[in-house]
Amino acid sequence: LQTRMQSLQPDPKAQYRSVYEALKKIVLTEGFWRPLRGINVTMLGAGPAHAMYFACYEKMKKTLSDTIQHGGNSHLANGIAGSVATLLHDAVMNPAEVVKQRMQMFNSPYKSVLACVRTVQKTEGFGAFYRSYTTQLTMNIPFQAIHFITYEFMQEQINPRREYNPRSHIVSGAVAGAVAAAATTPLDVCKTLLNTQENMALSSVNISGHLSGMANAFRTVYQLGGVSGYFKGVQARVIYQMPSTAIAWSVYEFFKYFLTKHKLEKRT
Repeated sequence: LQTRMQSLQPDPKAQYRSVYEALKKIVLTEGFWRPLRGINVTMLGAGPAHAMYFACYEKMKKTLSDTIQHGGNSHLANGIAGSVATLLHDAVMNPAEVVKQRMQMFNSPYKSVLACVRTVQKTEGFGAFYRSYTTQLTMNIPFQAIHFITYEFMQEQINPRREYNPRSHIVSGAVAGAVAAAATTPLDVCKTLLNTQENMALSSVNISGHLSGMANAFRTVYQLGGVSGYFKGVQARVIYQMPSTAIAWSVYEFFKYFLTKHKLEKRT
């Protein structure tokens, strides 16, 4: 939904006024499973990407907190640790995101994930899978810095003793995801344009060939939609991120608690 709603010059058949209308229209005209197209490639990359992401975050957060605040909770350490973890995460997830978004576009010519990978590789080269990598980092580094700082801040407010408390992890995760998602929507619109290379949109502002780079994407979004163009799909993005970050944090905190408890039991 987010990919469709962020389309800057959509096909007349793919124009939607709200998230609900978009979902209803896609299901009725393109089939029940259409909104989930390309999700398999995201799921394939998500496991290893998240494992590296949280392992790197925990290690860096501890090391930096010890250095900056002698073992205390440093917001600066949380932000830096989240940013570095993002570099690893995005190296795996960026190609998966490119394939997913291309398959989700209206009238997508790709029949399967493999067909999409082969066609993009053949017509645009391997670089196409990383065309939006720097943009992704430009977007995800502030996103993850805001996300981790907000999560740790929320935990300080509602769970100061930092015990395993599923409700507090869900609430903190949801709030952190919503705040970070809303703040970085303009960057996400630019990333979607770079990933999908909408032909109608680019030709209308006399851009031939491929659009590359964050500065070009920013300029093009403004030419096509003005200031409001930067906030296309903000509702869909917040709605998508809130449960996503709430689930990620609650699952992560559960396993962290489970493994720590198991290790302590073994010692005693």
